[in-house]
Amino acid sequence: MSTAVLSRGEVISESVAGLQDSVDQHARGPSDPRSGSTPRLSRSLRLQIVATLVGGTLLLCSLAASWLWKQPLFAAIPAATAVVLLAAPLVTAAIKDLLAGKAGMNALVALAVIGAVSSGKYQEAAAVAFFMIVSSLIERRTAAGAEASIESLIRLAPTKASRIVGDQEEMVEATQLRPGDVVRVRPGDTIPADGVVVRGASTVNQASVTGESIPAEKADGDEVFGSTINLTGLIDVQVTKAGADTLLGRVKDLILQAERTKTPIMRLVDQYAAWYTPTILMLVGVVLFFALKSNPDTAFNRAIAMLVIACPSALILATPTAMVAALSAAARLGVLVKSVATLEAARNLSAIVFDKTGTVTSGVLAVTRLSPAEGIEPSDLLRLAASAEQNSRHPVAKAVTEMARRARVNLAEPVEFEEVAGRGVVATFDDGDTVLVGRASWLAEAVGGDHEIDATALEAIQSSTEADGLSLLHVVLNGRHIGWIGLEDNARPEAAGAVDRLKEMGISRLVLLTGDRTSVAKRVAGQMHFDDFKAEVLPHEKLEMVDALKAAGHRVAVIGDGVNDAPALAAGDVSIAMGAAGSDVAIHSASIALLNSNLDRIPFLVDLSRKTIAVIRQNMVIGGLFILAFVTLAGAGYVSPVMAAMLHVVSGLAVVFNSARLVRCGEDLEQAEASARAI
Repeated sequence: MSTAVLSRGEVISESVAGLQDSVDQHARGPSDPRSGSTPRLSRSLRLQIVATLVGGTLLLCSLAASWLWKQPLFAAIPAATAVVLLAAPLVTAAIKDLLAGKAGMNALVALAVIGAVSSGKYQEAAAVAFFMIVSSLIERRTAAGAEASIESLIRLAPTKASRIVGDQEEMVEATQLRPGDVVRVRPGDTIPADGVVVRGASTVNQASVTGESIPAEKADGDEVFGSTINLTGLIDVQVTKAGADTLLGRVKDLILQAERTKTPIMRLVDQYAAWYTPTILMLVGVVLFFALKSNPDTAFNRAIAMLVIACPSALILATPTAMVAALSAAARLGVLVKSVATLEAARNLSAIVFDKTGTVTSGVLAVTRLSPAEGIEPSDLLRLAASAEQNSRHPVAKAVTEMARRARVNLAEPVEFEEVAGRGVVATFDDGDTVLVGRASWLAEAVGGDHEIDATALEAIQSSTEADGLSLLHVVLNGRHIGWIGLEDNARPEAAGAVDRLKEMGISRLVLLTGDRTSVAKRVAGQMHFDDFKAEVLPHEKLEMVDALKAAGHRVAVIGDGVNDAPALAAGDVSIAMGAAGSDVAIHSASIALLNSNLDRIPFLVDLSRKTIAVIRQNMVIGGLFILAFVTLAGAGYVSPVMAAMLHVVSGLAVVFNSARLVRCGEDLEQAEASARAI
């Protein structure tokens, strides 16, 4: 691979290619003899660094010789050797570009070096080549910044796993794991693959994958992700996904996918790139023509300096460095952006549509009220309801049994159990008691005979509590209504603050959509500070709402769980899947996937998008003004070729450091979350 200065497209493609070598090498594992090979990009960089150091040393020797001995020959020999080492790759790359029909940055550099050599200025030629190579190293390492972020993800993945076979444990390569295998994970070990806990309980640090700083408690039946760290207990995990199918594997694919995409700003620069080199060559030719007549001694120095200054490294670095820094900041907080074009689009959002369940609420029902009938103790109401519901997997049943468990209520095991889908359950116990738990309308129909329940009375109870927005579960013992249990889907604690922040950022329409009753939607909207909500909305009506907002001229983002909101997500200008960790549908159906369910990430995303575009514009101004100002000064004879090469490096570094500021985006959010945990 040539060590010449590369264009943006070459930089990114070579970085991705080298990165893929690293991914493949890690996947093969250390047992493969090929795994000792060095990734292609790293080897190239090492060779280029060695050649640059040797050439730079020879250039210094030439400068020392010309100062100490005042003999042109002593200075010319090391300088000429340095030119061969440093400039030959540049000229070779320029020739390849010209043969391919491209006249880009390599051609400008080669012309500058050839011009210096042809006029006998070996030291100037070597100095120009040296500084251009240094600039190339900066560009390749920075514009391909995704390599570092993904290699850090690769290093997270464990290479070994303790697989259980029968009653024995065996150490195997993590790449050999398959769905259905059971692995044992001890405290301090890294979980080798995505799976479900089948034995034991522990606390797991998921920050490296989901961005959640608070460790998660895991027990039987809970999902765990590969490359997260088991902290406290011994757990056995049944593998559900391994290798590239794991969450970590999908994260790596998404970052690579984002690196390959282009923003509209990138495409705009590419559109005019074909005109840039011919225009610069024309200007250099005009300056050279007049300078040869007026001052032949400095004519070639002016032309060489103009060619060096005109190399648009700062413009080339302007967008990719900013985007890489922004993607790194987003990934650190568990925000995966599939396309940098999506990141750019987020800054123009004027409307956001939120799904309620699982987005602004936790999606997990909780018991918030017990209302026993006269003569019934609250604990008895909860005990009977939970005993009847304990064999059901419905979310309502789980909420009731969880409340009973936390209240340490002893449950009786029913001898007969029947669940009527979507309506309720019937359970009979050893003592002959029959308990029905369910909706009012179903209970009024199910209970008959001497103990017939008054449907009007049940509806009156329903109406009296509807303003509270509770979901009601009625309990009947041997035909007698003994009370009701109120449940609600709790709002996320950070949701109201996130909505307020979005309003402050100028997003005019924030709409809450839900399939729940109006009373529930009104309660949640009030808690979350939404000004607009719609209840009892079907999936196709969510799509119609998005289309209506777009027709009104809004740039719309849709936030949902990526499953029942798929049509609306597809219709949004920006689609965001909440809590996408472990959900294939969510991570593939949206243009942005949040690995955790923290709504603070939404205003962070909008703010990051706006800051990224601002930095790109600043970079473009820096690069453009640099070329305009110093090409003019070089043409006037105020900038030497060596000074031009040094200024070229400075302009590239200015862009790199300006873009690097974006890496720190979100630190205030992390600090606030850390402070909240410490309280």
